[in-house]
Amino acid sequence: MIYTQLYLFLIFIINGIIIGLLFDSFRILRKAIKTSDFITYIEDALFWILTGLIILYSIFVYNNGEIRLFMFVAILIGLLLYILFVSKFILKISLSIINIIKKIFITIFHIVEIPFKALGKFIKMIFFKPISFIIINIRNYFTRISNKFVKNAKN
Repeated sequence: MIYTQLYLFLIFIINGIIIGLLFDSFRILRKAIKTSDFITYIEDALFWILTGLIILYSIFVYNNGEIRLFMFVAILIGLLLYILFVSKFILKISLSIINIIKKIFITIFHIVEIPFKALGKFIKMIFFKPISFIIINIRNYFTRISNKFVKNAKN
């Protein structure tokens, strides 16, 4: 009997650690990607839904749906242990990895962007410069004609 209770206590301590990991995953996501308030509300709701599902699943699987106070104490202990001893390291490591991946993607984007910029300049030179040259000349021609018309109208 005592071993069963101890086993359940350890299971729910692990649940607290899992909930802490889930919480940190949302924190990492928020620090890595700036989101609007609406998205933050959705993330919060998703966190609480997932947390509730984890707890309910564990209660039904490991304790046949019986709710005991020590389960919630164990979840709280697991969560506190995770936050006090592991959370800082997980955040630092995860954010460092994400920043490295961001830098790699930005570098790749800049490398891939170079040919497209050159292609854009080439297209601009071939198509838009002649068109703008023609438009400028047509405008100048009509300006000269209107100036002559105004000059003749004054005389």
